[in-house]
Amino acid sequence: HKAKVEAMTLDLASLQSVQHFAEAFKSKNVPLHILICNAGVFGAPWSLTEDDLETTFQVNHLGHFYLVQLLEDVLRQSSPARVVILSSESHRFTEIKDSSGKLDFSLLSPSKKEYWAMLAYNRSKLCNILFSNELNRRLSPHGVTSNAVHPGNMIYSSIHRNWWVYTLLFTLARPFTKSM
Repeated sequence: HKAKVEAMTLDLASLQSVQHFAEAFKSKNVPLHILICNAGVFGAPWSLTEDDLETTFQVNHLGHFYLVQLLEDVLRQSSPARVVILSSESHRFTEIKDSSGKLDFSLLSPSKKEYWAMLAYNRSKLCNILFSNELNRRLSPHGVTSNAVHPGNMIYSSIHRNWWVYTLLFTLARPFTKSM
């Protein structure tokens, strides 16, 4: 009953917006005990952000990554604190390494010719998992834990709205997944 809620603007498709958000949040001088990174796009047509990065990668992963980096000091000072990163089981269906086993950066922000929406989503979600694991390794000794979670299919969203095929697949799969 004493909670105070305040909305702040943040556009993960703009690293400048992420930076401005972090600065504005820090200026409030309030603790940050829980940071939930849950924004995302799925099945979006190929496009570049104002930062010249593929949109799915930037919105689903890089924007959150940058935000956490910018707020890391606030999280540490707010200890105990937690970062929750919403990922997806689809992270299991991709790879971000080349044939020699090294990270292939061209897979993360592919050209239009190399783009496939589902793979872009899967790769961004794999990056979420890897980031959360490393974040937890580095920050848990300082009282900040990080977890990556798959939200399941409990609440209907329109994340699949960009292409009718995805809408059909989500509709067909829904009876076979967990729900409320």
